[in-house]
Amino acid sequence: MSSIKPIIELKKAQQGQYAIGQFNISTDEQLKAIVEACNELKSPLIIGTSESERKFIGVNQVVALVDSWIKDTGLPIILNADHCKTFESIKEVVDAGYSAVHIDGSKLDFKENIELTKKVVDYAKSVNPDILVEGELGYLRGGSDIHKENIEIKEEDLTNVDQAKEFVEKTGIDSLAVVIGNMHGIQSSMKNPPLFLNRLQEIQKAMPGVFLVLHGGSGTPVDDIKKAIKLGVNKININTELRMAYTDALEKEIKDNPDEIKPYNVLAPSIDQTKKVVKEKIKLFGSENRIL
Repeated sequence: MSSIKPIIELKKAQQGQYAIGQFNISTDEQLKAIVEACNELKSPLIIGTSESERKFIGVNQVVALVDSWIKDTGLPIILNADHCKTFESIKEVVDAGYSAVHIDGSKLDFKENIELTKKVVDYAKSVNPDILVEGELGYLRGGSDIHKENIEIKEEDLTNVDQAKEFVEKTGIDSLAVVIGNMHGIQSSMKNPPLFLNRLQEIQKAMPGVFLVLHGGSGTPVDDIKKAIKLGVNKININTELRMAYTDALEKEIKDNPDEIKPYNVLAPSIDQTKKVVKEKIKLFGSENRIL
């Protein structure tokens, strides 16, 4: 995976004014669905694994699986360690061969976030100069679930423009996960709050060369997604919608065919529905037909 150069792929997205989707996985079937969808639509992609997802599928195992798909398809598949909270977590994935890492020190105070993120950048780049390091600043509410109660986004949650500029300069990160009204997960109404696009525009103007990341892409209004991409978002993370597609299809298949015991038959609808969601996102993000 060392030959993958994530920064080049994000630079293409920046110049082409489209976004690359990060699609999170915890099973081989999800990975298969996502890669096949991207291969069919000739789209670059990022595979993400959170700390819990990595614990389930295995760090070395997912590296090997992604490597095998790269060899089979020729796609520049970026493997990103999503929401690492500690240096030890980062070290594990960097040493295992991940091509991108996300250090999430957003719950630390500003100075501690800078110190941890800078330590991560220094180590990751010493092991792999081509690795992409993503930092995070702001308070991102929610989790990758369906929220029964609506989540209120407060202005003080948002990424501060002046702090963002200082954060990038002092840490040396390649990309910044911003908080602009986005949230993790989907509200039970299946519609999340609108984004603070003015804040995004201010951040982009303050740091025109930095890759900007939108976490919590599931459930975000489509028009806001399109506007965010025009305003400089180069990477959008999708997880909850993939989980919903996978589990809903699996539940239906088991209910409709209770006597079926072949796993490849039981799981086929989950793969199909996951592919459907991924293709919808690729078209929304404008990354279709970006692989020559």
